[in-house]
Amino acid sequence: MSEYLTTKELADLLRIGERKAYDLASSGEVPCVRAMGKLLFPQAEVIAWLNASRSGPQVAEPALPAIIAGSHDPLLDWALRESGSGLATYYDGSFDGMTRLKERSAQAAALHIHEEQGFNTHSLRANLGEAPVVLFEIAQRQRGLLLAPGVTGISGFSDLKGRRVILRQDSAASQRLFDAQLEVHGLTRDDLDTLPTCARTEEELAVALHDSKAEAGFGLGALASLYNLGFAPTHSERLDLAIWRRAYFDDPMLKLLSFLQSDRFATRAVEFGGYDLSGLGTIHHNGASG
Repeated sequence: MSEYLTTKELADLLRIGERKAYDLASSGEVPCVRAMGKLLFPQAEVIAWLNASRSGPQVAEPALPAIIAGSHDPLLDWALRESGSGLATYYDGSFDGMTRLKERSAQAAALHIHEEQGFNTHSLRANLGEAPVVLFEIAQRQRGLLLAPGVTGISGFSDLKGRRVILRQDSAASQRLFDAQLEVHGLTRDDLDTLPTCARTEEELAVALHDSKAEAGFGLGALASLYNLGFAPTHSERLDLAIWRRAYFDDPMLKLLSFLQSDRFATRAVEFGGYDLSGLGTIHHNGASG
């Protein structure tokens, strides 16, 4: 996220075609600069221009809390600390994050909800309709069965029958996907020897397996080498950040989004393993109503 928008980024923000964005620039209606034969649009001035164009009563909306809710991801968690954004976190799963986003008790939520034709988009629309929320891709990541050190004989879901397994909370998208995969393989939770308590984050699950409290859990491949765990990959999934549009251009979020596209973030993703950043920054949904 630079301080200047490209023509395409301006068009996406205004929900217009690129041709119309060029016309606005040519007519001098929107703030822009021309450099090296390209049109660039200063973000701060564009936002000020939009605010100046408002009509009707000016109703002050309550500030959104500087909180990112939703799914825990170790790479995103690291980026939140390193970026200096000042954003706090409340990790309790994708579905809890969706609820907090809808209630406006968080300004963003990390989501990885598996859908029939992709990830997150239909679930976001089902919960928030065309509310002004932007769905920003962070990464594709590997998920599968993490195995405690020394555990053998587990390569897929059908091998979990009778094995000691640690679960996630029901508001976690990974737990809902896990339950669906058990059903596909003719199993239920009753067929497993599950721990009495669940892991509320990806890291809690990995630590429990590292300590051999369970034999297996459904977790992220990125944590396998870090905690000396076996890993049987089963799924690739997309991790997105759903952000209220009015928080998208605030300094804390801009700091985070800028850091996500830095060399340091890319290097850390390689160090973790199990992440693909080729789609980083892709906007998969941009709610229409404001």
